[in-house]
Amino acid sequence: MTALYDRLKAVLENVTAEGRDTFELVFVDDGSRDRTYRLLEEIAAVDSRVMVIKLRRNFGQTSALAAGFDHAQGEFVIAMDGDLQHDPLEVPLFLAKLEEGYDVVSGWRSDRGDNFLLRRIPSGLANWLMASLSGVPIHDFGTTFKAYRRDIIQSIPLYGEMHRFIPALASWYGASICEVVITNPVRESGRSHYGLSRTFRVFFDLLTIRFLLKYMTRPLHFFGTFGALGVFGGGGIATWLLLHKLLSGHDVMDEHAPLFTIAAVMILAGIQLIGVGLLGELQVRHFFTQSQNTPYAVDRIVRIRPSEESMSR
Repeated sequence: MTALYDRLKAVLENVTAEGRDTFELVFVDDGSRDRTYRLLEEIAAVDSRVMVIKLRRNFGQTSALAAGFDHAQGEFVIAMDGDLQHDPLEVPLFLAKLEEGYDVVSGWRSDRGDNFLLRRIPSGLANWLMASLSGVPIHDFGTTFKAYRRDIIQSIPLYGEMHRFIPALASWYGASICEVVITNPVRESGRSHYGLSRTFRVFFDLLTIRFLLKYMTRPLHFFGTFGALGVFGGGGIATWLLLHKLLSGHDVMDEHAPLFTIAAVMILAGIQLIGVGLLGELQVRHFFTQSQNTPYAVDRIVRIRPSEESMSR
């Protein structure tokens, strides 16, 4: 962690020396069990540009990013992992694109050194599906190394494992998105927790993001369509059975019991789907009331004021 801090500080001090505004470093300790927090606390004690957010437990990568985004104060926000798998020297590439006017800049690991069968093929397929379903033509949704305008990123609600879909969610808000090619060095500490076990989770996340992008503000249009088809289809079958009984006098339960059951199930299922759509509309209304709930719980925040920093020197 100290190595990451040293490298980031050197790069950002050089960037600010070129005429750009000042910077801050926000470190999120997502329930680590080693000395990470103690090291970060020592760094924050001597550098007022450093903020340390310690979460009460491991809430997951999406929640850790949400905590960092919520407490960031700069106009531009750059997210990266803390294991030095992202090169701080590439930060100016992201800043240059943001200054060109883009709202989201996504890193692209075009030359990956991961295992071809276990990592690169599943990742390539997942990225292709994400781009196709979301309509955002970027090559690498998986990397955390991305840059955002603060007003854009703080308007996107993050929960679950939605961090990889931030560009897609940002596009719903009208954000302009581009890519920069980044390197993919071997991590200097820790190990990857990703593998083939992610396949099903990514698939369900893809379904979620597709639904969110198309029906987030109008869920009744999705559930109501299938519900109406069920009600009208079942009602049509029931009407035919009733006319058949009235006109022929036959016992439809003996002759068409399966059809009678299918009609009843379709009507009931259709009504239930319409009800689900109405509940979804209520949830959308609640969402747009700007609830202040967050998907994480902060234990403490460490940051010294500039006056305290000068007294400690």
